[in-house]
Amino acid sequence: MYRTYGNDVQFYIVYIREAHALDSRSPMGGDGNPMIEDPVTLDERNKVAQVCLTKLELEMIPALVDDMDDTANNAYAAWPDRFYLVGRDGTIVYHGGRGPFGFLPDELEQAILKELGPDYVPTDSGEEKPEMENIFDGS
Repeated sequence: MYRTYGNDVQFYIVYIREAHALDSRSPMGGDGNPMIEDPVTLDERNKVAQVCLTKLELEMIPALVDDMDDTANNAYAAWPDRFYLVGRDGTIVYHGGRGPFGFLPDELEQAILKELGPDYVPTDSGEEKPEMENIFDGS
């Protein structure tokens, strides 16, 4: 979706917290996946977020990291993962169900197309999109 609509829609990943930390209620790891404990400092959370983006091959999408008070997570009920689309007027025009079962990319895409309008034609520069630097900000 980022490659399709990224010239016309601002995409961000907001890393909230590790869903499968060893000390969480749903620990996972091994088989090539990192085995980590839930970070206790923002620096640790930033490092875990970078590993997550790399493992999921999402490094081209700008990323933000929630603060240690979980402000974004609490405001958007985002754990373990969730899609949101903020409209041009600043209101939330789509919020998906909780992942992984409520994680429905097709629904998000339909919401994007609705927000862009019936006359939408994708902007295509004809060039490969440059990779974007991840932004880690704890505020």
